[in-house]
Amino acid sequence: MVAKLVELVREAASQARLVARGYPSGCSADALPWTVIRRFDDDVRGHVERDPRIEDARDGVLIAAVNLAEARPDEDTEVPERERLVKAINDLEWIVVSRGIANRAAAALGYGEAGQRLRDAG
Repeated sequence: MVAKLVELVREAASQARLVARGYPSGCSADALPWTVIRRFDDDVRGHVERDPRIEDARDGVLIAAVNLAEARPDEDTEVPERERLVKAINDLEWIVVSRGIANRAAAALGYGEAGQRLRDAG
């Protein structure tokens, strides 16, 4: 059951990586942080119990996205900033899957039982 929620986490991370790797194509510098995190916020965040580790990882994605958006395209810093953003996305995905717990909203949608750990997905 919770496998559907894990699938949503993986899809959100995959979409975020596509945006990060394709930037600046597809969105402006101002929109980058919110475009990267949108699917996570829309599809995942409201379905897992609040956890400071997850929130910290989400903040890490936003910070890395801002840093990439502020890097000049002709600077050598753009490539490392893009890599940092992809790593932050990977970290968020890992933390949610390994530490996340389905909440009542997830249970109401059939994503598992409230209190079920995402890492228990079979």
